[in-house]
Amino acid sequence: MSLIRGGAVNRSRLVLHVSCLAALLVMLYPLAWLLMTSLKPANEVIASLDLWPSHLEWSNYSTALDGVSGVSVTRLLTNSLLIAGGAVLGNVISCSLAAYAFARLRFRMRGPLFAFMIATIMLPHHAVLIPQYIIFNQLGLVNTYWPLILPKFLATEAFFVFLIVQFMRGLPRELEEAARIDGCGPFRSFFHIILPLTRPALITTAIFTFIWTWNDFFTQLIYLFDPDKFTLTLALRSFVDASSQSSFGPMFAMSVIALLPIVLFFLAFQRFLVEGMASSGLKG
Repeated sequence: MSLIRGGAVNRSRLVLHVSCLAALLVMLYPLAWLLMTSLKPANEVIASLDLWPSHLEWSNYSTALDGVSGVSVTRLLTNSLLIAGGAVLGNVISCSLAAYAFARLRFRMRGPLFAFMIATIMLPHHAVLIPQYIIFNQLGLVNTYWPLILPKFLATEAFFVFLIVQFMRGLPRELEEAARIDGCGPFRSFFHIILPLTRPALITTAIFTFIWTWNDFFTQLIYLFDPDKFTLTLALRSFVDASSQSSFGPMFAMSVIALLPIVLFFLAFQRFLVEGMASSGLKG
């Protein structure tokens, strides 16, 4: 009887593993297709449905590395890193401060203000884009990186504020009470006690902010006009427009180059995210 049950368990595990492997292959196929297409000759990108190219066209990457509109891919990469890095820094600082106020401090109108902040999550980004553009245009900041970075330092991302608030509410208040007895004020308690314990939520905020900012196309298209200030996302569109023929191979090669920083950023912080979530049982 035990042998029959053991065989059933083994078959269930085998089916589960095969299903997970099949799902993994389905999810990885678009990435493999992008990589292989970036090495295809120009006449095979659209005409052929084969995953593997007839021969590897490494000139696609050399063309992509030349950049677009006279701007090198190194400059485009630097611009993207500057915007994404500034957005990550702004969101981590401002959202953690706002979340600490909502989660740990007592002040008038805290409930209604928090509810109003949560309600802004449902507000479409396009609804505030025009007023923001008018404000930045009057300040003379259009065609600069400030419209893409400055709002992040004002805790405008309500989703991340809510995420950090929920995490901070799970931290024991005895830690702050002990620090208050030792003479720590709200700022010292925040920086020396609450902030280190909130590392999993902060890393999650940093990862998603970097990915969303790096992949943002519409907002960058609205505010940036000078090719020297273009990011890799904008360069992908300009790469096609600047060519008199359909250079899909170099375009896909630049797509692979634009994808690498996201993958490296996630891999670099994934370990800290997993470690932080594993130790989050200390919150109770």
